[in-house]
Amino acid sequence: MLRTIQATRYALALREGGSMPAIVEADDLGLYVVKFRGAGQGILALVAELIAGEIGRVLGLPVPELVFAEVDSVLGRNDPDAEIRHLLKASVGLNLALDYLPGSVMFDRGAGDTAPTETASMAVWFDAFVQNVDRTARNPNLLVWHRSLHFIDHGAALYFHHNWETAAAKAESPFAEIRDHVLLPWASAIAAAAVAAHARLNADVLRGILDLVPDAWLAAGETTAETRRSDYLRYLTRRLAASANFEEEVIRAHQRLL
Repeated sequence: MLRTIQATRYALALREGGSMPAIVEADDLGLYVVKFRGAGQGILALVAELIAGEIGRVLGLPVPELVFAEVDSVLGRNDPDAEIRHLLKASVGLNLALDYLPGSVMFDRGAGDTAPTETASMAVWFDAFVQNVDRTARNPNLLVWHRSLHFIDHGAALYFHHNWETAAAKAESPFAEIRDHVLLPWASAIAAAAVAAHARLNADVLRGILDLVPDAWLAAGETTAETRRSDYLRYLTRRLAASANFEEEVIRAHQRLL
């Protein structure tokens, strides 16, 4: 189960991309980075953030704790920025947040940052599995905190769910975009990562993750939440069964760097 916190203070806007996340203080006195349901990327970005983030955690990758964040209508109502007030008004209710890592910095190969082979290989396998296009040198979404890597921002993953008619084809996709992965130079142990991933992921584990997603985030039109959960599970299990397609693509992409 994910914890639920109550946002009590809007502390700082993080104007990155179209999601407009923010650092928010909560009723447990902790600081969190909140991804708002009212942002331009919409509720599906939160769904992808939750599903992909928890899959990453199952695979042993350091993903900051994800929590549900309740936003009240009074939060930020006196903020001088009209855009922020509009965002918060559109986000009243349940949102998603991750633990804020104070003092962390973005991974930067140009600054000499590197990654352990095991971590890099699992990260590349994971991002190919969930088809995350946002882990590049330009936009690594990878924090260095206390000399350890932490994986953030998975809202762009699972992009097939913006057009469900593409789901079957995407499940079999080799995901050529993996060639731009920021950790690919150190991902020399994909075969071992694949074995470990298959030992940790199965239909029951994936079903448990999908059960974490609120019904209101899944139901749309005549499609019920349970139907949509079944759709996600069908996609994810099919992609897992076809993982050789993207594993071979990752190995080829890595060899081209040598």
